[in-house]
Amino acid sequence: MSTVHEAAALLPDPAELRAHLRALAFLDVTIGDDPQFAQYTFDADWGPGEEVALMNNGSGDDFSVHLTPAGMLIRGFDHESAMSPYGTDDEQVWPGVIDEVPAALRPLLDEPAFYDEGVGAPRITVCLWRETGDTAWRTGSAIGFPVGSEDPDGSDFLFHLLTDRSPEAVQAHFEDYYERPVPLDAVRHVLAGHPVTPAIAAALNPAGVK
Repeated sequence: MSTVHEAAALLPDPAELRAHLRALAFLDVTIGDDPQFAQYTFDADWGPGEEVALMNNGSGDDFSVHLTPAGMLIRGFDHESAMSPYGTDDEQVWPGVIDEVPAALRPLLDEPAFYDEGVGAPRITVCLWRETGDTAWRTGSAIGFPVGSEDPDGSDFLFHLLTDRSPEAVQAHFEDYYERPVPLDAVRHVLAGHPVTPAIAAALNPAGVK
């Protein structure tokens, strides 16, 4: 079984995660022909002093990574998870998932964008956080995961490009999503944080070159 606890151990420090999320967003919008179909996006002006990285696969699954002066909060939702608020009798977040989120980050859970109309709980099956100055990612310590699933909270599925940040994994994802070859060297260049040249952009999306 893979859960949020395994994901927490594989996530990098906040600065590296931010850079990786920005690179994923750049790759997605560059490789694709239409920004509205990009799964990974990065909003540097989400709110005062706040940035948010988003993933939405268009099939009901999504995550957000909030970057604030107080720290970072990761919220994920797997619509097929038994831990979904839609699958509980009281339509509330699964016990233990957000109970220990610190007060400084807790207001992020009230973001209206992550609520569905008529449901009194945010779309959450998995949550991680890291306050500024902390040395590790934190999760709920007393979550009773439902049995019978190898990925009960969706963390392995949702965060696969955050826990495996290799160029090969990122290349495979975008080749599968856009159904065409994506050059590994160009992916490696962007993930390393090097300046994007016209040649790199053209390699990622030859059809986009005029």
